[in-house]
This record gives sequence, C-alpha cells and structure tokens, in this order.
Amino acid sequence: QVQLVESGGGLVQAGGSLRLSCAASGRTFSSYAMGWFRQTPGKEREFVAAISRSGGSTYYADSVKGRFTISRDNAENTVYLQMNSPKPEDTAVYYCAAGRTGIPRTPRGLDAWGQGTLVTVSS
Repeated sequence: QVQLVESGGGLVQAGGSLRLSCAASGRTFSSYAMGWFRQTPGKEREFVAAISRSGGSTYYADSVKGRFTISRDNAENTVYLQMNSPKPEDTAVYYCAAGRTGIPRTPRGLDAWGQGTLVTVSS
C-alpha cells in the first residue's frame, strides 16, 4: 500500500501563492488516483481537488476552481497542489489521499492518507 507524506504548508499572504507536495512511497503510485482534501477544526474533511492516474483529468471544488491547480509527476511519485491567490478561508490542514478505484472526490473509502500540512492564509 502506498504511503503519503505532505510538505509545503506554512503561512502565506492572501493573494500570494504556495505549492503543496505529496510524496508517495512504493512503485505503484501511477495506479492510484490522487486527491487533496482540507479540514478546519469542528468541520468535516472536504474535497479540494483530484487527478486521475495518468494526470489527464482533473477535478476541483467550486471554491478553488480557477485558483488552485492539481498536477502529478508519476516518475517522481509526487502530486502537487499549486495554490494561487489564496484567501483566508482557505486556511486549513491539507491532506493528500490515494484511491485505487474511481476518483477521490469524497474522503470515504480511500486507500491511504498523508499526515496533513497546515496552510494559514493571512489577510
């Protein structure tokens, strides 16, 4: 089973940019569709973006569409989330997740999760 480690979180000003990375272990990374989710205290984990196994299809939550970009490098076993023009309401712990079936657009039934990385957007 794949193991995931996120990095790249931190403090960013609203309107700036930040790139999150999620490195996967194992040689089967390309067999997983990947997703990014986020969570704030007291709220359920919510979908942010997802990408197919080949990287040819991407999906976004309406709240981030046009500002965030998900991509993957199967040779490097890494998935990225480029966050442009972040807003204070994007402040959350961001998690990457892997799914062997379908596209991970809900946090249920996924095969692996990273430990999360905190993103704080200041106004």
